[in-house]
Parts: sequence; structure tokens; C-alpha cells
Amino acid sequence: MNSGRNGARLRPRSQAHTGQTRVGSSAQRRFSSRGSVLVATLVALTGCSAIKAPVPKDPDALEEYKQANDPYEPLNRKVYNLTMTVDHWVLRPAAKAYVWAVPRPVRNSLGNMITTMNEPSVFFNDVGAGKPRRAGDAFVRWCINMSVGIGGLIDVAKMAGYPHHDNDAGMTLANWGIPSGPYLFLPMGPSSFRDGIGYGIDQGLSPWNYVPRGYGLISFNWAYNMMGVVHGRSTHLDELDALQRDALDPYATIRSAYQQQRKAQAEAIKNDNRATVPAWYH
Repeated sequence: MNSGRNGARLRPRSQAHTGQTRVGSSAQRRFSSRGSVLVATLVALTGCSAIKAPVPKDPDALEEYKQANDPYEPLNRKVYNLTMTVDHWVLRPAAKAYVWAVPRPVRNSLGNMITTMNEPSVFFNDVGAGKPRRAGDAFVRWCINMSVGIGGLIDVAKMAGYPHHDNDAGMTLANWGIPSGPYLFLPMGPSSFRDGIGYGIDQGLSPWNYVPRGYGLISFNWAYNMMGVVHGRSTHLDELDALQRDALDPYATIRSAYQQQRKAQAEAIKNDNRATVPAWYH
């Protein structure tokens, strides 16, 4: 409900996975183990295209309908309710146990590792968006943290003046003027037609989806994916609890926050016109 790609997202990458009001980094939202779920959901949407909210005739209601950009709201709410049920009985208890069992410094280190593992995807998307300075920052973060940072457990790059920045294929498409399309709520959280396609592209950009068989790397990849989901959920326990408790309509709150966040992220990338490469390059 994104690690991530890798978060909004609201980041939705839950985290977006659980539909909290603030999406985490893309590294914490986007994990290949859920790719098949996304594909199945998009196929289901195609088959259920008749499940749409009726277009209002009242001018005020029509304006609100257009602003929400949620023509599939009846179907989206069903997916949301199912997702929240699974979260309540499975993911939230796992995240609470993780917080109880793992000390905060260790959790922070694991979060740093997840972010570092997603830097190649960020780099490729920065290149695709035509942002050389951002791409240079992502590249140097990867090099520093994978070496001096002990595989990303320590964010040495941030200490050196290279803080992490999010990017994903959905934002790259937005940078080139591709509209978001209708809002969707998928099993991994809030999304849109454009971001759903971007999610699939991000899986292709992640080198961890191409690990060879043997040497325990497949097991590592599965463990990394599952840990990323649980870790991402653990960073938003209080936020989502408060949202479910206090919001009049949590679904609508998540939808509005996600759309605003993605718009702000797209604007930030579009307006980052630094053409120079980082100082370390010279």
C-alpha cells in the first residue's frame, strides 16, 4: 500500500503499501514479489471496466467527481477494504512484532540498506527524465554506500552531502507529460494508470530481479522483499492507526493525499534544472 520504487508516496511506496497518509520512499514501496499481483489486478480492472461511479449531472457534484479523478471508485473501494482487512490481520501485527523485536538502530540500518538497493532504479529514472545532476547524485550514493557504507547499512553518502531523493518510472513518465490517468487502488496501495505502468517498468530496472540462481541469492531476494514490506509498514504504524481512527472517510483521505504528493513530486523533478554533474565528477 511503496519500498521505493524504491516511497508520495500521501510514496503510497507504505507506506503506500498499506495506504497511509504519507507514502514512503520508492525503495520501501516497490518489491518484485508483488509484480504478479499488480498484473492480475490490472487485468481484473480491464474485465470490470463497467464497474464505474456514475457521472453526476449536478454541476457541483460533477466538479468534485472530476477533481477526485476516481471513476473506478466502487471497484477501488472494494480493493481498499480487502487490503485493509489483510493489513489488519497480517501486515500490521508483523510490523508491530518487528518494531518490538528489532532495536531502532538496527531498523534504521535495514531501512538504509533498502534505500541503497533501490538506487539503481532511481539512477535509471533520473537518466530517463533527462536530469544529469540527480542521476549523478544517485550514482555516487550507490558507490559510496555499497562500499564504505557496508552494503548500504550506513548512509555515508548522506553524511558526505548526497541525501537520497526518490524517483520512479511513474514520475519519469510524468516528467515527459504523460497524464496520470484515473486513480486506482491496487493491492500495494494507491496508484494510477500511469503509476501502475511505471511500477512494471521499475521492476525491469531493478538489478535484484535478475539475480542468478544458486549462491543463495534467490533466497536473499525473497528475504529482502519481505523485509522491505514489513519495514515499510512499521514506519507508519501510528499514522495509519490515527487515519483509520480519526478520518471521516479514510479512503478519500488517502486518495487526496496520494494525488497531491505525486503532483508535488512530479513538479519537483520537472523544476530541477541543474544541468551540471556533481562536483566529484570533475
